[in-house]
Amino acid sequence: MITPLDVARDAALERFRAWLDSRGQSATPQRMAVARAVLGAPSPVSAEDVVECLRAQGPAPGVATVYRALDALVSCGLAQEENRHEGFRRFRAVRDDEPSEELLCTRCGRLTVIAGGVAAGGLASAVRAAGFIPVRHRLTVYGLCGDCALVRERGGATAQARSTKAGAN
Repeated sequence: MITPLDVARDAALERFRAWLDSRGQSATPQRMAVARAVLGAPSPVSAEDVVECLRAQGPAPGVATVYRALDALVSCGLAQEENRHEGFRRFRAVRDDEPSEELLCTRCGRLTVIAGGVAAGGLASAVRAAGFIPVRHRLTVYGLCGDCALVRERGGATAQARSTKAGAN
């Protein structure tokens, strides 16, 4: 059964092949395998994730080759690099078929996808007022997740108590 993700991935693969061709670069089996893995992934992946995925299917390219293919995907607009403060890069497929609204914790890197497109109503009005024709949208709200906010609050309360105690002496 063909899913909407399969259709979007296949269309993106053809755009990648055309982009490579327009720059005189070959659509090598390794590049296309990396693109297929990233563009078909339901969530952001690291280079190591891609190598692992491809290794499960047979011989896999090295990490350096994967990073070069990932950089090409970013350059052509089909992938976006994410920094989750994990010490390595993750890549998310950029597809025309899905809007993206998410919350990104700047402390731990947790990414929470907002279901239901909460920004769509107000955003649609603003887009129409500007006379803009949208293709897709991405909204990322940066801040602290509930767990990190709680840790910060507890740490702040402890520091405040120490400060108050020190001032009393």
